[in-house]
Amino acid sequence: MTTFDPELAEALEGLPSGPPLGAESLASVRKALAEGNLSCAEAIGDRDLVWEDRTVPGTDVVVTVVKPRDAQGVPGFYNIHGGGMVLDNRFADLPRMVALVEEFGFVAVTVDYRLAPEHPHPAPLEDCYAGLTWMAENAGELGFDPARLIVGGGSAGGGLSAGIALLARDRGGPALAGQLLLCPMIDSANDSLSTVEFAERGVWGQAANEFGWRSLLNGQTSPYAVPATATDLTGLPPAFIEVGAAEIFRDEDVDYARRLWRAGVPTELHVWAGAYHGFDRFAPDSEVARAARATRTSWLRRTIGRA
Repeated sequence: MTTFDPELAEALEGLPSGPPLGAESLASVRKALAEGNLSCAEAIGDRDLVWEDRTVPGTDVVVTVVKPRDAQGVPGFYNIHGGGMVLDNRFADLPRMVALVEEFGFVAVTVDYRLAPEHPHPAPLEDCYAGLTWMAENAGELGFDPARLIVGGGSAGGGLSAGIALLARDRGGPALAGQLLLCPMIDSANDSLSTVEFAERGVWGQAANEFGWRSLLNGQTSPYAVPATATDLTGLPPAFIEVGAAEIFRDEDVDYARRLWRAGVPTELHVWAGAYHGFDRFAPDSEVARAARATRTSWLRRTIGRA
């Protein structure tokens, strides 16, 4: 049996327990997550960064822009939050996003998309795509170089990032310099060996995953919603895929990386031994989390440098 990294296991023991994720608990879990997220002011602190909320014209999609003061010609980062397709909001990733803005000078945009089950596919995907298109079309006003635009997110946000990379390719939309897929949720089959092994271990198990996919798909299927089912992966932007060796998404993410390689897509894969889903958020000071952040940083530096 695969074991957790000792530092990560200790952090896991300290996490509060709650009811299983489902229709009955959804409202309370959403409320708890929203209350735990930092505001822009809290996440930015005394850094010399500015932020504003914007609404994508013709939609109800709200995005928050975080960027250096007087940004001009810097790279861009489009962030999609996680939450199993049913949870959280655009503020969830602010600590990670603000750190990237500070390190790389990114103009960063984080998007609120409609959540399932109230809004099943294609609503979340189309909201994310609308925000991405708006960002690319307003590169000049926002102050970034559209040739150096990265899309990324974790968990459901990683799956949606992979989905809009496919959608942008097929619609002739924004040309992306890369896709940063952190433990992406990309296969609704929910039956891999790693899914079975970690069905009830860690922070995101098989039952919660089934609820998230059922809520999103509502009897539908689409390669944009479920990137693992896409038959053509050619022509996609360079990919960075990170996943824990001790989580349910391990096998589907490794398989997606293999298929990207076969399709000729430059892809970097990192599988962190002993790491469960979201390890860098729950144990940010652990050795493995520090190594993971350094590895992402290296890929981003190399990717935006050659875009």
